[in-house]
Amino acid sequence: MNPTKQRVAIVGSTGYGGVELIRFLQHHPHVEITSVISASSSGSPMSDQFPHLGGVIDMDLDGVDAIATAAKADIVFTATPSGVSSTLVPQYLEAGLKVIDLSGDFRLKDSSTYEQWYKHDAPADHYLAEAVYGLCEQKGNDVQDQRLISNPGCYPTATLLALMPGVEAGWIDHSSIIIDAKSGVSGAGRGTSLTSHYAEMNENFKAYKLNKHQHIPEIEQVLSGVTGEPVVVTFSTQLVPMTRGIMTTMYATIKGQHNEQDWIDLYREYYRDRPFIRIRKQGNWPSTKEVAGSNYCDIGFAVDERTGRITIVSVIDNLVKGAAGQAIQNLNRMMGWEETLGLKMVPVYP
Repeated sequence: MNPTKQRVAIVGSTGYGGVELIRFLQHHPHVEITSVISASSSGSPMSDQFPHLGGVIDMDLDGVDAIATAAKADIVFTATPSGVSSTLVPQYLEAGLKVIDLSGDFRLKDSSTYEQWYKHDAPADHYLAEAVYGLCEQKGNDVQDQRLISNPGCYPTATLLALMPGVEAGWIDHSSIIIDAKSGVSGAGRGTSLTSHYAEMNENFKAYKLNKHQHIPEIEQVLSGVTGEPVVVTFSTQLVPMTRGIMTTMYATIKGQHNEQDWIDLYREYYRDRPFIRIRKQGNWPSTKEVAGSNYCDIGFAVDERTGRITIVSVIDNLVKGAAGQAIQNLNRMMGWEETLGLKMVPVYP
């Protein structure tokens, strides 16, 4: 162990979010991975689960034990399904660890709203109050020196980064927002199901959870905080037959007279010091492959003068900016480090 580095544990190391954390943290100058954890595969070598990690992570998977983890690590990432983190995170906090949670269990501040949308018992209210929502480009300074950070969802990250500047500036009629979101199948996790079965998804394109997706209240919570009044959105989701990537296409009525260059200038100024937001020039719209494997969010605009509406296109890699990459951004800000440490990966193209 290197005494000059922070010791990190990853719960849920055999999932896609967990293994993506490993890929990036291996390149982080201030971090050493000291424990990889899996409730279902403890005792087996990490390379048995992911052969591509042979010679990279030569350690066995640990079981879920907060006290044992605290003896090995200073910080823990919980890349677990919703309903699991709500039980595990308090144990890690009480053991003295700092926690960055990638599930949805601590994102919503109202416990009854959480239970309505997630269909699980909510964590205790004092943990919900303590958790800092870690949307880095909005709340980055709030996470420093905190012990519990709730990493945003993948769909909300792509959506909120594309909407916040326009909503905050008063250029968007927030009662008119429609969000059309598409994701690759890795967002469904590593487990097999009809949702991600090859024969079901290959050459197919299907909607799911229409008007019922658990990320709806997360998006509304943040936008309501920006406007100071309740915001309700229409949000639809579709799975597309690709592995990685999210594209959210948003439509809203424009307030005032603002052309495409005005929107570009507004967003470039808003994100001027944010290294992972790239605003496209006029007439240029992003695609998912242009951010694949990276922590970038690319955003483009189209103004429809005929209807008075704005179309905003936002793309991210759901496993990186939508999960592991943003979690590492939060780690960097929590520790007071340079925000881009460990994250300077060029997108994988083609």
